[in-house]
Amino acid sequence: KGLHLTLASVPQEDPKVYDMLCRADTVGVFQIESRAQMNMLPRLKPRRFYDLVIEVAIVRPGPIQGDMVHPYLRRRDGLGEVIYPAPAPEHGPADELRRVLEKTLGVPLFQEQAMRLAMEAAQFTPDEADALRRAMATFRRRGTLSQLKEKMVGRMVARGYDPELAERCFRQIEGFGDYGFPESHAASFALLAYVSSWLKCHHPDAFACALLNAQPMGFYAPAQIVRDAREHGVEVRPVDINASGWDNSLEDAGEGHCALRLGMRQVGSLRQEDAERIVDARHTPYPDVGALARHAGLSASAIETLAAADAFRSAGLVRRQALWQARALAKAPPLPLFEAADQCEDGPEPAVALPAMADGEQVVEDYRTLRLSLRAHPLAFLRDRLAARSVLPAETLLRAQDGDRAATAGLVLVRQRPGSAKGVIFMTLEDETGTVNVVVWPNILEKYRPAVLGARLAMVRGRVQRAGEIVHLVAAHLEALTHWLALPTPGEGTAPRGCQALPASTPRPTRHQ
Repeated sequence: KGLHLTLASVPQEDPKVYDMLCRADTVGVFQIESRAQMNMLPRLKPRRFYDLVIEVAIVRPGPIQGDMVHPYLRRRDGLGEVIYPAPAPEHGPADELRRVLEKTLGVPLFQEQAMRLAMEAAQFTPDEADALRRAMATFRRRGTLSQLKEKMVGRMVARGYDPELAERCFRQIEGFGDYGFPESHAASFALLAYVSSWLKCHHPDAFACALLNAQPMGFYAPAQIVRDAREHGVEVRPVDINASGWDNSLEDAGEGHCALRLGMRQVGSLRQEDAERIVDARHTPYPDVGALARHAGLSASAIETLAAADAFRSAGLVRRQALWQARALAKAPPLPLFEAADQCEDGPEPAVALPAMADGEQVVEDYRTLRLSLRAHPLAFLRDRLAARSVLPAETLLRAQDGDRAATAGLVLVRQRPGSAKGVIFMTLEDETGTVNVVVWPNILEKYRPAVLGARLAMVRGRVQRAGEIVHLVAAHLEALTHWLALPTPGEGTAPRGCQALPASTPRPTRHQ
């Protein structure tokens, strides 16, 4: 594209970027792609860089355990008065904490603020503050932090601070001992989050291409990255022996646009050295399977892998035709020159009329070989069966009202069980229309544990929980429908070959997100 950017030269404070963040349109964005962060973004409504610093820091055990999140959000929305805690008049000035807490509306959110609170409000000496810092750093190994609680809380109360506030401040420090951010750390992460967001906003093609080339990483599998790119207007082109390299790349799509060409790294069992042989020998387009075998010197298994991935379409061969030729090549007798194949005793391989693969079978084969499909989503072929059970598509459920009872179903993309969530599991389900966030309380987990932890396709019935644009389905009943992926699809002929074709969900037992 002719653009040369650094972290410092990416345009700052772009309103379009902040519009995107306020919509929680952050699939693949560093640090703010987790479900917890995506739920916070529409509530925090970042409009400047320091808002992102707050965003990064606030979804952490420190602020959560200290019950600082809701007070901050209320004050930010103008629903709560900005109050700076103060000691009794005889113990110090009323504004002694203002300079510590002013940037965060009177609510401590950063490690440094917790330390300054101890020094200002509890009158810790430098040595005591250093002991507190070391206790926070070794909290999990030694459990020494609690030894300082009586000292900090007792001194704050003795100086006239509200006892409840003192307890909350110490709970926050305990949370930082588990996992919390200093302000400088949050600012560094916020810079990376902003730059990632700018790239996603203005160059979604390059952004998706880079994410795919960096896999495995992050919360989202290649299928979700590609889907998100297409929803942002990116043309995505399939893996092809005559166009793809090992890495995903960008191609000129005309009128100043780029298309994302999937690379051969997306083909699950293909080796990089085989892909590089294909590229090195590709002086002219490969016209057929035999030409690829001759010029690139690939093994029969590598050629069959590419055929199964439907990578011969530019040679005029659909998946089944390419597989037929690849398997015939594998069974051919060894000859001094491949060109002599047509001279063998039995003559050339006769043409065979192969039945076309059904759409559903094509999609499952795409997932099996590439972990994604550019054709359709697997649930599109199950929609009639789901509708018969009153299961709503994601886009419909997301328009439901708070308190509505509803059911939805989807591929399980992510399971999260944050340490600060008291045993709650958060699931993300995806169908052909979008994604739905599901909340599973511990009692429901125990009742439906196999479905919650093991299903690749799950159906959930429950109650809609809506707060503005943030929608969850609070589960009351779960059912694993993974076996549906292995059953014949009505009207589609051949059955998909099984649920192994679909990627397993990504477990995310992270404590901090």
